[in-house]
Amino acid sequence: MLTSTLLAAATAPLQWSPSIGIIMILANVIAIAFGKSSIKYPNSEPALPSANFFGGFGVPALLATTAFGHILGVGIILGLHNLGRF
Repeated sequence: MLTSTLLAAATAPLQWSPSIGIIMILANVIAIAFGKSSIKYPNSEPALPSANFFGGFGVPALLATTAFGHILGVGIILGLHNLGRF
């Protein structure tokens, strides 16, 4: 029963294109900017090899912001695909 419901809700597959990559990059940049202004301890240990290159983030902050950026990017991409833009 659940499988047939999931198959009925499935959409056409989404092909990768450079515009999708740009949307994902922009979503990650927005998430990093949001994290830079809202994370209380962005430089917690373990530190990255070149912290200045990564905006002063430690490993936990970098992983958190990029994970949030990917979730944000997937939501934008799938939303636009659902609207028929891709």
